[in-house]
Amino acid sequence: MHDFPVKLQLRIDWSEMDLFGHVNNVSYFKYIQASRVNYWEISLLSKLFDEKKIGPILLSTGCQFIKPLFYPGNIVIESRIEFIKNTSFGIHHRILNDKNEVAAEAHDVIVTFDFNRNEKVPVPDIFRKAVAAIEGRVV
Repeated sequence: MHDFPVKLQLRIDWSEMDLFGHVNNVSYFKYIQASRVNYWEISLLSKLFDEKKIGPILLSTGCQFIKPLFYPGNIVIESRIEFIKNTSFGIHHRILNDKNEVAAEAHDVIVTFDFNRNEKVPVPDIFRKAVAAIEGRVV
């Protein structure tokens, strides 16, 4: 099992609670999205989009809910790249509660896309190199 080198801390907001007194499942997906975008930014995919309109597009996401989250509280979302293929890559996320327990695990599949040509393209070398530097391993 590889470490999760990218970490994002967020505060749970009262508005994320549901009728039953815990964080609503939709909020977990917002946390995962924040972590996904954070990874895109530190791996230079966001910069590549700004410069060449080549960037990530979410193909699929899924979440396994393990423990409820409650307000008030803080969470940490840890992320790592699971795989890189020709035109896609996967991100594994873990949401940790205040006790450092895994509250949820999520998996994204992302396709690299040329928004000028409206088609998927190979995962850019700049991203592969950034992942190797961030994670200290070849994916």
